[in-house]
Formats: sequence, C-alpha cells, structure tokens
Amino acid sequence: MSSTVEKISGNQVRIHFEIPAEEFDAAIQKAYLKNRGKIRIPGFRPGKAPRKVIENMYGADIFCEDALSDIANAQYDAAIDEHELIPVDSPSIDQVDTMKPGQDLKFSIVVYVSPEVTLGQYEGLKTTRYIHQVTDEEIDARIQADVDKASTLEDVTDRPVENGDTVHLNYSGSVDGVKFEGGTAENQTLVIGSGRFIPGFEDQLIGMNVDEEKTIQVTFPDPYQSKELAGKQADFEVKILDIQKTVKPELDDDFAADVSDFSTFAEYRDSIVKELQDQAAERTRIRLENDLMQQATDAADCDIPDAMITREMETMRRRLEYNMLMQGLRFEDYLKYTGQTQKDVDEQNRPQAANTVKMQLVMDAIVAREQPEVTDEDVDKLIEERAKRYGRSPESYRENMNDREMDNLRHEVKVRKVLDKMIDTAVLEDKEEKDQVNLDQVADDMMQVVDGLEDEEDKEEGKE
Repeated sequence: MSSTVEKISGNQVRIHFEIPAEEFDAAIQKAYLKNRGKIRIPGFRPGKAPRKVIENMYGADIFCEDALSDIANAQYDAAIDEHELIPVDSPSIDQVDTMKPGQDLKFSIVVYVSPEVTLGQYEGLKTTRYIHQVTDEEIDARIQADVDKASTLEDVTDRPVENGDTVHLNYSGSVDGVKFEGGTAENQTLVIGSGRFIPGFEDQLIGMNVDEEKTIQVTFPDPYQSKELAGKQADFEVKILDIQKTVKPELDDDFAADVSDFSTFAEYRDSIVKELQDQAAERTRIRLENDLMQQATDAADCDIPDAMITREMETMRRRLEYNMLMQGLRFEDYLKYTGQTQKDVDEQNRPQAANTVKMQLVMDAIVAREQPEVTDEDVDKLIEERAKRYGRSPESYRENMNDREMDNLRHEVKVRKVLDKMIDTAVLEDKEEKDQVNLDQVADDMMQVVDGLEDEEDKEEGKE
C-alpha cells in the first residue's frame, strides 16, 4: 500500500491511495464470502452460488463497493498514522480512479484535519489573581448542610401546618371546572416554603390540620412552561394527610461524631474551615488558569474547521439536555417555553463553542512545543486524586485503566504542567474578592479544554 497527501485548501486534505491488484482481489473475495448468503441465484441453495455465477448475473463489479469500503477503512487508519494527521471530521471517499477486478485500485479520501496553530505570547502574561477569604457565614452555611442531613422528621398531631413543615397531601386541580394534565396527585410530599409549587399554593396550606380538606385558588405564572395554563386561575382541592416537623441536632461533640470522623465539634469545625479554604484556593486557581489561557488563546492564530465548532455546539447542547434531565425537565419543553428551535440554541452557543475549540487547539500546541516531562510520580499522584474522587483505592483504579486511558492521564499531567508554568511566569496582581463568585461555569470551561484534548486523541471517526 502507498499513500500520498495533498493539501486542498485550509485544513482539508486529500489522501491518495494505490492498492495492488492482488490485494484488491483478496478484498473482493472476502466481500463475496460475506455477502453470498444474501444473494438468491436460481438452482443454488443460499450461500452456495460460485462467485463467477453471481458476477455473471449481476456484473463483475458487484462486490467491488464492499471491497473498496473495507480497504478504505483499513488504509485510512494506516495513512493517518503514517502521515501524522489529526482528523477533526468524518472522512469521505472523494474519487475512485480505477475499481475493477484484476487491476490496481486507485482512490482518494478527503478529510478535515486539525489546523496549524501560530502561537502568540503565553508566558509572562499579566492578570489579576482574585483571592477569596472564607467568611463565618460560609462556614455556618456549610455546617447547616450537615445539620440538614442529620435532621429527622417527627409527626405533628397537636397543631396545624406551619412554614417549614413537611406535609403529605392529595390535590386535584382544575381550570374553569376542567381538570388538566399533571394537576392531580396523591400522597405528595411538600416542604412548606420550598417554593416547589405554584406561587401562593404553599402559603394557603399554612393553618390546615391533618385530614382537613380545602379548595385553594392560585394563578399560573405568565409565561409558564405549559402555554395552555399560563396566566390562568386554577382551583385545587387539597387534603392534608399528615404533618411532620424537622428536628435538628444540637451542635455538640455528638453531632460532630455522627457527621464526621472527628470526636469534638471544634475539630469538626476546623475541618470545615480547611475544606472551604481548599475549595476557595481551587476556585482561585481555576479562574487564574482560565484567564491566562484566554489571553494565550486570543494571542494565537488558527483557522478552525467548522466541523470542530459544530461538534462542540452539539456537545454543549447534549450537556444542556442532560442538566435539564437531572432537574426533571425535557429539552423539548424548554424549546417550547422559550420559543426557540434547536438550531437557535446551537447558534447562540457558536461563539462559546468556537472559543472552546480554539482554546483546546492552543493548549495542544503549547504542550507540543513545551514537551513537559511526565514522571511515574506525576501519574501516581493524579491516579490517587482520581481514585479518591470516586471513593476507590489507587490500586483498583489503576487496574481498570486501559492503555488509552493511561495515555490520556499522562496527557493531563502535561496540561497541568503547562498551566503551572503559565502561572509561574505570569505577572500577577492579587486582589481580595469580597463576594464568593460562582465559578462552576469557569471550571466547566477549563475541563472542556482538557476533555476536548482527550477526545481528539480518543476519537475514532466514522469511516467509509
């Protein structure tokens, strides 16, 4: 097999192949053996007709297309490795010069490859490092989260519903005397004051007693996810089945022992402070990494294939759909509620998708230039971090990793070392951040860079 690469335009290349006749004939024979059982020939049992008989009836090239497809898949993979190309889209057979039994097979495949990146400045960058000091309010809120987990529910029989109570109830809603879909349920759990139901619904349950029935009136918000109900007044027949109050534990040594590995409340609180400080430091670093990478991305130049941007847009949409699903929402309902189409959502995400792809390419180029060394100790440390995150031992985590996953792990070490160097060489102005910023999206953006680089290595494009 021989192949040559021709640059067409931008990031598109054409790979030319020439396959010896004997190799093509072997592929044709293989295609015959694979497909002969599907072809009906009078006088022969299924799968027993000789190849020549089938070719005489249906044409000498009946098996050539399948043979070409098999050869193209194998030769394409080999050519990608030989010429060190990084595909960013699915390949397609561009042209076939000859495809006849007994002759050399000549064909070409067109594919978009990862663009060349012209790096700008990525060392000695200037930016602000925002440092957040953990507040008493944050510490109390974190402890309160453990209090909520350790709290219990106790039945109430001597008083009506109060704000903060948990109730079980039946309800049936109607608009203009007609029941509507989703408006009826039995034995539903509701925390009064949680805001889970339509505004005004929970407030009207306050003061009701167990087994009491009542008709309450509410007005659906406008807009509302169901356009048929938006802005309309509804009547709900409700019945309280039981009332429970929350019993919270005392903040003492017993509480600390129950919710942590510490025997005293003082030790437990100190661990909470350290946890929040570590989280604040991590957020500071993530924001700093993102700022520096954005500067490096803006300073670099590359022509991004639209296929890469489209794929990233699809990834963003799938992430949105998943997040909605976790909240009990459907993406289709979101589109109806916002009056958008899937294409509208994708196009809104295009600028961010393009930036994310470029950032991935720039990081890849910096890693290629810097070639940071990866030691066994570096890999062991990252495995320990991953194993701890998933509640596993480093040994079991390592045992379940294949070679590709290990390569990705080593690549992540390289990315981290590049980011370390960018921070070490940066000119930083420290600034205290009074309010804690929600940096979940920033963290997601940074992880997309790392994940995207891994995806490019892992990806096995659909082949002809």
